[in-house]
Amino acid sequence: MSSLSKLAGGEVKAAANVRDDEKRGRIVRRIALELRDGFYVNLGIGMPTLVANHVPAGMEVVLQSENGMLGVGPYPLESEVDPDLINAGKETVSELPGTAYFSSAESFAMIRGGHVDLSVLGAMEVDASGDIANWMIPGKMVKGMGGAMDLVAAARRVVVAMEHTTRDGKPKILKKCTLPLTGLGVVDTIVTEMGYLRVTPDGLVLEEIAPGVTPEQVQAATEAELTISPKLKTMQG
Repeated sequence: MSSLSKLAGGEVKAAANVRDDEKRGRIVRRIALELRDGFYVNLGIGMPTLVANHVPAGMEVVLQSENGMLGVGPYPLESEVDPDLINAGKETVSELPGTAYFSSAESFAMIRGGHVDLSVLGAMEVDASGDIANWMIPGKMVKGMGGAMDLVAAARRVVVAMEHTTRDGKPKILKKCTLPLTGLGVVDTIVTEMGYLRVTPDGLVLEEIAPGVTPEQVQAATEAELTISPKLKTMQG
């Protein structure tokens, strides 16, 4: 391969990474607007953990990590990294004043006891009934479900943070999930780079769309049928 080809390939990969970062940034900034003073919030592994960097200034929100930490702060600067401070995804995090540490058993007692106001989770599939599949793909090695089943069953509200389609353009918001389920009818809201969708007894309602995106484009990227809110507005964040 010529050096020019190598350079072009690197530029394409860098551009793809930028686009991915833009998508994730739009999603997590919009989800941060769902936070409220006094909320106890669990951020799932992956993209949801980025919400920690976008908690509105001055807002009193307590972030819980299921590995035993209450009071998770934003990602640390390189000079501030403490290898002993990690979240459930084994990423280094910071601690806020008043942070508490406890066992995994106590952590899950908090979750199962209904003390989490909001859970933000990633997903491989979500469907029109609010079912979610986010823990395994048959035939691939998995370590287990982690805390996802407990979180979707016990959190007062579940928000899904995910890209709208797979990398090959297939819908991730389906009429019915095809992968092994994490929970039935547990999702309240779906936030993607294309829009903000609410799960209702009558199906999915598109309430917000990203700048430059049309409702028709969102529907084309979605297998499930969408109802367009009469108050449809531009997605914030």
